[in-house]
Amino acid sequence: MSAPVVTRFAPSPTGYLHIGGARTALFNWLYARGRGGRFLLRIEDTDRERSTPEATAAILKGLEWLGIDWDGEPISQFARRDRHAEVAQEMLARGNAYKCFATQEEIAAFREAAKAEGRSTLYQSPWRDAAPETHPDAPFVIRLKAPRDGATVIEDAVQGPVTFRNDQLDDMVLLRSDGTPTYMLAVVVDDHDMGVTHVIRGDDHLTNAARQAQIYAAMGWDIPVFAHIPLIHGPDGKKLSKRHGAVGLEEYQAMGYPAAGMRNYLCRLGWSHGDDEFFTDAQARDWFDLPGIGRAPARLDFKKLANICGQHLSASAETDLMPEIEAYLAATGAPALDETQRNRLFAALPFLKQSAKTFVDLVEKARFATISRPVDIDEKAAKALDAVSRGILGELTQPLQSASWSREELETAVGTIAEMHGLGLGKIAAPLRAALAGRTATPSVFDMMLVLGREESLGRLSDQAS
Repeated sequence: MSAPVVTRFAPSPTGYLHIGGARTALFNWLYARGRGGRFLLRIEDTDRERSTPEATAAILKGLEWLGIDWDGEPISQFARRDRHAEVAQEMLARGNAYKCFATQEEIAAFREAAKAEGRSTLYQSPWRDAAPETHPDAPFVIRLKAPRDGATVIEDAVQGPVTFRNDQLDDMVLLRSDGTPTYMLAVVVDDHDMGVTHVIRGDDHLTNAARQAQIYAAMGWDIPVFAHIPLIHGPDGKKLSKRHGAVGLEEYQAMGYPAAGMRNYLCRLGWSHGDDEFFTDAQARDWFDLPGIGRAPARLDFKKLANICGQHLSASAETDLMPEIEAYLAATGAPALDETQRNRLFAALPFLKQSAKTFVDLVEKARFATISRPVDIDEKAAKALDAVSRGILGELTQPLQSASWSREELETAVGTIAEMHGLGLGKIAAPLRAALAGRTATPSVFDMMLVLGREESLGRLSDQAS
């Protein structure tokens, strides 16, 4: 029986959670969840100067918003530094690592001489095979005794076999002279101790995989399956950066994208399942596999993102949308909804969600449900409220007052008044929109009236009637 799948996401808490990192987390999560495995979270906080609790909190919050849950408590890499040092000492005892007493000045001099002579500038320590009795009483680092001949081959699940000549890889430092572990060592020890079976990460780590494989080999540990995924590029084909717009995950929440749509789009960004574009979380878990990941960089397309998100809004249950809408409002600093606003918005969701692509669209279309009297009329809508239109609004009050407040009776009452004045329904709809919502672009006037109810609708019409 094969070992259960264990994946991990290991961000550094030195800033926001990049959208590329969010996609990496999603791929790891889908791969584990689709196979009944475990998805672990490790915070790589060894850079003490740049790592902050605020950045860690932002990463956790971003993953929670995206709907990615993890197993167990997040692991701090810094808290495991003693374990990392212990492994370096074990490698030293095995003869797979050595103490290097070279100073920074000596290393720099070696590289300058090598460059001048046209040789490789990869540092070759004279201490690699030095007898212990020749060791001075001086500060030292512990270096890996890497193989100098042959090649290290990474059988990558996305990139295919990738070969690195060993004479192009130096004896990397495992433990610094102050006793702190390097990133390369810490990652391997953590992944081994956490039981990680699949390392799914950006292809900017591909060279690291060769170095890390040498550490696994030196310790006699099983090497996990490596899967290096291409980075995300902007629409112009260049590496994604702030010049392309939002790159931090929290920005996408504030821009009004629903989490389900974001998951769908990010999953599709660099991975495919036939021609399927829109799919559910359950389908993504069932379908996601490493061979479906392409080798070319994916391009961020905001138009596709909006279309996918619109489909998810339309397909979502109103009870699922309400908490997300309120979280979106909080993320933008908007005031919280009161009970009346919440009830009206919920009642309007069945028709609002059909045409919105983001919560920005939806909240704007829902404005009629969240404002209170007197309604603020914008300049464009005010043009629909001339003296004749105001008079018609006044005439509508009595038949609407006695209507049963069903869509059929509301349409009949408005249609009757329009016919009396020899007008089409559209001519009356414009002042109705203005009075009910203060805007010209709104949902159907009958949808709005049904959501607002008799008392509020008649009050808004009376405010503008003459």
